[in-house]
Amino acid sequence: MCYNGDASPPVDPIEGGASGRDLVLASVDGNRFAAFSATSAESKGPGVVILPDVRGLHHFYVELALRLAEHGYDAVAIDYFGRTAGVGKREDDFAYKEHVPRTTLKGVAADTAAAVGHLRDQEANRPIFTLGFCFGGSNSWHQAAAGHGLAGAIGFYGNPLRPPKGPMEAVSDFACPILALMAGDDPGIPNEVVEGFRQAMDNAGVENEVVVYSDAPHSFFDRQQERFSRESADAWSRVLEFIGLHSEST
Repeated sequence: MCYNGDASPPVDPIEGGASGRDLVLASVDGNRFAAFSATSAESKGPGVVILPDVRGLHHFYVELALRLAEHGYDAVAIDYFGRTAGVGKREDDFAYKEHVPRTTLKGVAADTAAAVGHLRDQEANRPIFTLGFCFGGSNSWHQAAAGHGLAGAIGFYGNPLRPPKGPMEAVSDFACPILALMAGDDPGIPNEVVEGFRQAMDNAGVENEVVVYSDAPHSFFDRQQERFSRESADAWSRVLEFIGLHSEST
């Protein structure tokens, strides 16, 4: 489990800054899946596709979509499990361990493409970013090589070597800048792996920013936000800065 069931994003809401609605999107392979769309009251232009952790479209990601929209970035949070668990939001008791092994990179890319298409429905050249956490962090980086025409791909504590194919193995195909926000006290993703990811991107000429919060554990942003409030606040500011910077350059 990547965060407590009752966790909310460590970002203060802005009253009246956004509205949201549930969606059912369809991928090119016919998959139908749940999503949540948050629309800004004063859009800055770019859109964000949120790629959750293993628990899919949980309320944490619904709330995160609203927080992004309140800051001017329309967002769509998606669920991974339409092919194996049907259309629906995921509650705390969702048996994700049964479904994650059946979730493929091809399927995630197809579902992401549907969300990108939704965000670009009225503006074909709209800058789009992906933002993912844990399982979704590595999924987000993979989207940089999936042909979506992204402006950037952001991942919190994703595993660059996640089997069966890690994002580190795909860096030569990355077609947008990368932001990696990593936990330094994360036994599952050693610092040498993080540094290897940075070096691989540098060698491939991929613009990247890799930030390691030295004392923070895996999932610090969504599980221990009070204890690691400084790191969480810094990470959130970097997300917004990255989106703003790379929206201007597209």
